[in-house]
Amino acid sequence: MIKKQIVVNGIPRNLVVDAEETLVNVIRKSIGLTGTKVGCNEGQCGACSVIMDGKVVRSCATKMKRVNDGAEITTIEGIGTPANPHPLQLAWMLHGAAQCGFCSPGFIVSAKGLLDTNPSPTRDDVRDWFQKHRNACRCTGYKPLVDAVMDAAKVLRGEKSAADLEFKMPADGSVWGTRYPRPSALSKVTGTLDFGADLGLKMPAGTLQCAMVQAEVSHAKILSIDTTEAEKMPGVFKVVTHKDVKGKNRITGLITFPTNKGDGWDRPFLCDEKIFQYGDAIAIVCADTEEQAKAAAKAVKVEIEQLPEYMSAPAAMAEDAIEIHPGTPNVYYIQKIAKGAETAPIFDKADVVVEGSYYTSRQPHLPIEPDCGFAYIDDEGKLIIHSKSIGLHLHLYMIAPGLGLEPDQLHLVQNPAGGTFGYKFSPTLEALVGAAALATGRPVNLVYDYRQQQAYTGKRSPFWTNVRLASTKDGKLLGMETDWTVDHGPYSEFGDLLTLRGAQYIGAGYDIENIRGEGRTVCTNHCWGAAFRGYGAPESEFPSETLMDELAEKLGIDPFELRYKNIYRKGSTTPTGQDPEVYSLPEMFDIMRPKYEEAKKRAAAASTAEVKRGVGIALGVYGAGLDGADSAAADAELMADGTVTIYDCWQDHGQGADMGTLGTAHEALKPLGITPDKIRLVMNDTRVAPNTGPAGGSRSQVMGGQAIINACEQLLKAMKKPSGGFRTYDEMVAEKLPTKYNGKWTAPAKDCDANGQGSPFCCYMYGLFLSEVAVEVATGKTTVEKMAIVGDIGKVNNYSLVDGQIYGGVAQGIGLALTEDYEDLKKHATMRGAGIPYIKDIPDSMDITYVETPRPAGPFGASGVGEMPLTAPHAAVLNAVYNACGARMREIPALPEKILAAMKK
Repeated sequence: MIKKQIVVNGIPRNLVVDAEETLVNVIRKSIGLTGTKVGCNEGQCGACSVIMDGKVVRSCATKMKRVNDGAEITTIEGIGTPANPHPLQLAWMLHGAAQCGFCSPGFIVSAKGLLDTNPSPTRDDVRDWFQKHRNACRCTGYKPLVDAVMDAAKVLRGEKSAADLEFKMPADGSVWGTRYPRPSALSKVTGTLDFGADLGLKMPAGTLQCAMVQAEVSHAKILSIDTTEAEKMPGVFKVVTHKDVKGKNRITGLITFPTNKGDGWDRPFLCDEKIFQYGDAIAIVCADTEEQAKAAAKAVKVEIEQLPEYMSAPAAMAEDAIEIHPGTPNVYYIQKIAKGAETAPIFDKADVVVEGSYYTSRQPHLPIEPDCGFAYIDDEGKLIIHSKSIGLHLHLYMIAPGLGLEPDQLHLVQNPAGGTFGYKFSPTLEALVGAAALATGRPVNLVYDYRQQQAYTGKRSPFWTNVRLASTKDGKLLGMETDWTVDHGPYSEFGDLLTLRGAQYIGAGYDIENIRGEGRTVCTNHCWGAAFRGYGAPESEFPSETLMDELAEKLGIDPFELRYKNIYRKGSTTPTGQDPEVYSLPEMFDIMRPKYEEAKKRAAAASTAEVKRGVGIALGVYGAGLDGADSAAADAELMADGTVTIYDCWQDHGQGADMGTLGTAHEALKPLGITPDKIRLVMNDTRVAPNTGPAGGSRSQVMGGQAIINACEQLLKAMKKPSGGFRTYDEMVAEKLPTKYNGKWTAPAKDCDANGQGSPFCCYMYGLFLSEVAVEVATGKTTVEKMAIVGDIGKVNNYSLVDGQIYGGVAQGIGLALTEDYEDLKKHATMRGAGIPYIKDIPDSMDITYVETPRPAGPFGASGVGEMPLTAPHAAVLNAVYNACGARMREIPALPEKILAAMKK
């Protein structure tokens, strides 16, 4: 141990610390300033950035023995406060730069370090600075962050006032269709919002810290688990194994379709008989400190008999492959699509036929905040689990039987969460902390490190896809044939639904009368498949959007014009046979056409022998909702002080559920004339808020929004006086009228049949993507220089939120195209290793144009947005690569060496 005095935010702190302890742990645990976050904990994300003696440092990689006595340290709490925010914090709010907000403190501290040394930076200076300091963001696509720094610099130079960075309420008092800052913005930018790991540090004395004992192979029989030595180690209270779980010890995958050959009960909480994938949880050590728990976890002895590891769908489909789950075939679900006439005769007679085989990768979600959560038994004897869940009621029913609890004995709460991008549509640690709390009778806390985040949370399921298109010689599509295989890892939850997406989205956006195809879900021993933004569309639309370019080349038609010829118009139907709810694609293409022509001229003028430039286009389509008659509930209550409280479980993983709820409710309550600050939000706690459904499939604005409107309409109707005006709370009580109303809404949609035909979604989202790239001929290194997006997501609730969703989704699409993968269990175990895009990997030039076609079934005409920006930008990028250098990429990620090899061919 060593004694240190450091000055933190101007306050001297006398400390006795371990010399090997990191500065971030001293700041968070010893001093109690939790605004500084821990993301990767390996110096790769910048969430832990502080200023030390005038320099920005990553405090997770700074050991106390390297911190000088008297060092002056500034954390986010020393930049500004909620009562007196710094111009950087105001600008972050104005530009919607705090989405999930987990990385915001690190970025703002880093930006303060920049402006202290360079008060007049250019945009390139800002981008270079964040690149140098390894500040990573997964939500924003980086552009709003640069916008915020540039505006804050103007205030600090005296060219603007701080008041210029504050939102100005429009004259009509409406916040719908504005850039009103999300309610959580101020706490996020000042570091005062507690995320899950922050709350875990503030749990009461007696809380046990947990560490997992995890599988280090991908497939094995478990012969024995010996916890004897571990349970004798210092601080250890209990080592929990499957024997301590009172229920079924299984998460139910809630099988979607009766033709699924599995039963859904295939994922153990704690492995008992078998290991199914690398990282599987075998035991949980519960100890006084995290260090004690981790030390004891290494002492648990697990004896195994290794089995063949099937790390891809083709391997698991081989004739000699054993069943991963005995009694269930590795190919456990088949999805057909049959629309229109039989395709074989059409292909025989077609003027032109093109065919291609494609692969989309096991894309990792790469949130900056790793998974975390805690559990306790409350004073009523109920188990309460806090986590990053984006499906609170869904997960409650998925884990209650496994825990041996009736659903009413269990409640789930969502902590303020760093981005999840869909991985938390699946339960991760909820069952683990629940089982540990029940087995110990004590509160328990579990925080993954980043390697655990990579190993033991779900990933995008790879697709192997073959597509054939038949057309006339002038480019009219006549038919399509498809075959797709989904590697869903070892656990079946939502695998059948994902496979259905192939039928719904391969060829989406185009009038194709005749389609035949088949897809299948395959069980493997690689990381389990979880929802990821776009859920099936990036895997499905990459093949068809690439093949459209290949068909255009064969026909000698511009790929833009081939698409324009075949897009949805009146009389067209989707691949499921559904009439599109709006026909805005021709307008979107008309808006994009001049941008496309200008981009082609730029590429031609700027290409050199060393660097080839090209332009690519792609069309993306996605449905807003879960299939069929999706539904949601929300409550509205008039309070004694005249305010209105909205209760919902519109879970937030960075998209802005608080603002979505507030914007919708405020618009619905406009007849009352109340200001937004008079609407209180009670969200994401199953004890007090109704089931609004999971935050996935871009369903929340549509489904939750309509439920909020319904609740508000009921309240307004009850408050309305026969003589005009509205009753007060006291008048409602005096007249014995209820002051709280439950709103419900069900989508006017129908499930698809066995052939993939139906009307699964009442609202869709449409995105047209234009990419401009530069390819280095000598290396194959590709840089995306510009992106343009024309989107129709219906009426926009909040432009800052929606802009941010599109910037961020497109950035993830660029990563999907060029760098991101989770295939190699060791190489891809870190953020950098898995290919997270930093700011210089994403273009600063991203142009968004909205075509706001009101949706008949959407709340105030809105559709969803979150999935749309990741439907097809990767296809646009790789179509641009081909246009630039002639390298046709059919497998992603298109690493430089792959592009180089394709160029040489």
